Amino acid sequence: MMFTDPAILWLGLVILLLVIEIATVNLTTIWFAGGAIAAFFSTFLGANAAMQRTIFVVLSLALLVLTRPAAVRYMQRGHVKTNAESLIGKLASVTTEINNLSQSGEVLIADVSWTARTRKDGEVIPKGSKVRICAIEGVKLIVERTEEQL
Repeated sequence: MMFTDPAILWLGLVILLLVIEIATVNLTTIWFAGGAIAAFFSTFLGANAAMQRTIFVVLSLALLVLTRPAAVRYMQRGHVKTNAESLIGKLASVTTEINNLSQSGEVLIADVSWTARTRKDGEVIPKGSKVRICAIEGVKLIVERTEEQL
């Protein structure tokens, strides 16, 4: 005969979900582990199987929706942008006219020359202009013209 005490099943689910969270660190299954813990404790308060499942689902989804965004922000708070990622949002100087249609354009930022393209294909940015770096695609900077000074 198989042992099917609901408390043991919920505890097993908590352990499984925590192992998955430790292995993936995606901040996803941890919230369901919280719901399983609540369902585990509800077995001692006399909740029937349907109530236990409802507690699990409702609490898990509430934790996921309400606390995950704050937890993700907290985890990324100390994240330091490195290398090219740190260039996004910075200003650069155009050293060769940027023209997507003729596939030309270079900018200088932090004494490093980068190939640059505009967001819009028809836009031409002349040499000597200032641009803001919007994105990086491969080894090219995607830029937009700005009037700000370096």
